[in-house]
Amino acid sequence: MSETAIRVEHLGKQYHIGAIQQSHDRLGEQLVELAAAPLRRARKLLQGQATGAAELDETIWALRDVSFEIQRGEVVGIIGRNGAGKSTLLKILSRITEPTEGYAEIYGRVGSLLEVGTGFHPELTGRENIFLNGAILGMKRGEIESKFDEIVQFAEIEKFIDTPVKHYSSGMYVRLAFSVAAHLEPEILLVDEVLAVGDVAFQRKCLGKMENVASQGRTVLFVSHNMGLVQTLCTHGIFLDGGTVVKEGAIGDTIDTYLGTLENLSLQDLSQRTDRRGKGQVKLVGVNVFSNGDSTVTTLASGRPARFEFLLSDLPTGMSDVHIYFVVYDQQGQSITHFRSITHGPEDLRDATVGPQVICEIPELLLRPGRYRINVGIRANGELQDHVDAAAFFNVEEGHVRGRPVPRDSWPGRVSLPHRWILPMSK
Repeated sequence: MSETAIRVEHLGKQYHIGAIQQSHDRLGEQLVELAAAPLRRARKLLQGQATGAAELDETIWALRDVSFEIQRGEVVGIIGRNGAGKSTLLKILSRITEPTEGYAEIYGRVGSLLEVGTGFHPELTGRENIFLNGAILGMKRGEIESKFDEIVQFAEIEKFIDTPVKHYSSGMYVRLAFSVAAHLEPEILLVDEVLAVGDVAFQRKCLGKMENVASQGRTVLFVSHNMGLVQTLCTHGIFLDGGTVVKEGAIGDTIDTYLGTLENLSLQDLSQRTDRRGKGQVKLVGVNVFSNGDSTVTTLASGRPARFEFLLSDLPTGMSDVHIYFVVYDQQGQSITHFRSITHGPEDLRDATVGPQVICEIPELLLRPGRYRINVGIRANGELQDHVDAAAFFNVEEGHVRGRPVPRDSWPGRVSLPHRWILPMSK
């Protein structure tokens, strides 16, 4: 028997902009869509919304010329920024969508957890969906029955197993969907970022189950932005960027390449970067990091004040309720903490003199020495206006937290909390 589990050759997927989410189940709907498409393009041209042939084509390549081979029993992390093509790749491997060019060969039964409730029928109960999913995987009823109690117990939904899943919360959906995908013994398990929906305790159970699946010699493809989890779980990595494979190899080397590209992004002028998402009515055009003084720095100190200034483009007339959020990541890509201006505190201020910017002041930085990056987003009028990955990097050097030294050492952890010890008297 071949040791190859997945072979991908020159895979490509092209989408028509504006039609990506459309699904036409009836022939009449497909004919209406075909007739309407050229009329939409003509209307855009007449309204001045398209300036050339490229815009009139309304197409993007989510994947282009992707080739790789995965062996049986490998645990592979698929990494990359938002929009890199990771989820599109898993949908093709799961046969949810067809490639535009190239092909993928799958040698074995595939179980996938790509979106909340993928493969579930909302009108059927949890019990009925377990048997439906098992049948889709090609399992006999006896095989499904032998796993049934284990699936329900793992998902922690015993009381609701005979309730239609349309009444489930997103957390219940995820628990049952993962349990089905992992317990019905697929030879290849595909898992997307959807695990982030579940609570922390269940995420730990899922990771333990995936490690168990991998130890049994089955193949796992895992998509995540959490580099710490990827490095713990995976041995092999594929880094996608712009729909193409940038790096494939040992997981440590692949993650290093990925994080290196984020460093390069931070050197670009923020106002000129195009790798962003959101409505774009207001954008992030700069980030300044300050320590004690007024001069911009790239190095802060543990236990000392820090100030982050987020410069915005001019706000459109009538735009209100502008908020910033930013997430701090360590060098391994592990999220450390996040800040959201929408959560108000008693010391928050409104200042008409600061111009189009938002300022976050931290009186005592509790990060340990190391290098950190921040992803930044802007929300206004109740919508995401802009989101930029790796908007800025900064270093933290040794310092003191409430007089206690915070050295650079090999002990685990990325924060240093104020604390005190009560020790016995020396004899």
